Amino acid sequence: MASVAALTRCAWAGSDPLMRAYHDEEWGVPERDPRALWEKLMLDGFQAGLAWITVLRKRDAFRAGFAGFDPEKVAAFDEADVERLLGDAGIIRSRAKIEATIGNARAYLEMRDAGEDFGEFCWAFVDGEPLRGDGIELPARTPLSERASKELKRRGFKFVGPTIVYAWMHAVGIVDDHAVDCFRRGQD
Repeated sequence: MASVAALTRCAWAGSDPLMRAYHDEEWGVPERDPRALWEKLMLDGFQAGLAWITVLRKRDAFRAGFAGFDPEKVAAFDEADVERLLGDAGIIRSRAKIEATIGNARAYLEMRDAGEDFGEFCWAFVDGEPLRGDGIELPARTPLSERASKELKRRGFKFVGPTIVYAWMHAVGIVDDHAVDCFRRGQD
């Protein structure tokens, strides 16, 4: 059996140990827990305009700053919490993204309170089964991500454009676009 270092991975995993571990253990693994799906969507929103490694290196600080991404707690954040987060050098300090995360917690709870499970909502776009890409092209957005983005926005979510949503769909395994020769391709 080949060593972990000798395995063929998607090119984006590069040589950074943190990125490789993320690729090998998380990216593309089907996530069905509603809270975890929401957390990952929020982190992808923070990535907008930045490299994923930046968010990955700050993920623990994000979790600490955003109360473990507990939507109930985040939805109750006020201006003092926004200011606290803006002063936290451990996270990406964007007022718009911080405020969007708080608003998105409220939108998540509104869905829940209306009887709409966030996990079921997310997976309904692919009828509950991961969509396999061709493993050759990795588009920035697709008609699927455009549709999901539109539905999220309709429910009050922000920082959920089609490019962010498609990156998130990869991250949570809704879409499997591991490279054709990647050892993770097709592994749910």
